[in-house]
Amino acid sequence: MKQSCFLLSAVCVLLTVLAWAQKPENPPANQPAPHSTIAPDESSSRATLIDLSPPKDDSLSHPNSGVADDVLETHPWNPMKSMKAVEVGDYYFKEKNYKAALSRYEEALQWKPLDAIATYKLALAQEKLNRLEEARTNYAEYLKILPEGPYAEDCHKALERLGKPTTAPRTNQKP
Repeated sequence: MKQSCFLLSAVCVLLTVLAWAQKPENPPANQPAPHSTIAPDESSSRATLIDLSPPKDDSLSHPNSGVADDVLETHPWNPMKSMKAVEVGDYYFKEKNYKAALSRYEEALQWKPLDAIATYKLALAQEKLNRLEEARTNYAEYLKILPEGPYAEDCHKALERLGKPTTAPRTNQKP
């Protein structure tokens, strides 16, 4: 019994020594360095830096990539922020602060272009602010988005009241 325990202990020690001997000195390049080798004021992300520079012939393949005119600022599509902006716009509209309501409805359309409800409410605010050409355009835009929508009849009445738009309806399509 003592002999088998001794033999088992010797095998364990031998396996431990072999495992320790096979442990690499430096971690592989794709793994971060252990925390003990990083200075306290140094970021651990430096151990896994990735080269993000463009390829050498990139300027030849894309000659206009540095020109600012080809960049359009866009908002990501976010229907929840759009819905919140419409909700706040409705509050301002009820308070008869049409300028603030208009701003919120425009913001809603930035977060969710072609939102029929925001387009309709934007037209209402524009009409209250006597921006009749823009109101006509947005009433027509609502009918283009939802021809049979809940505010379609109101839009038809508003267009009759204000006259036909002289400009084409805007299209807020994402690029």
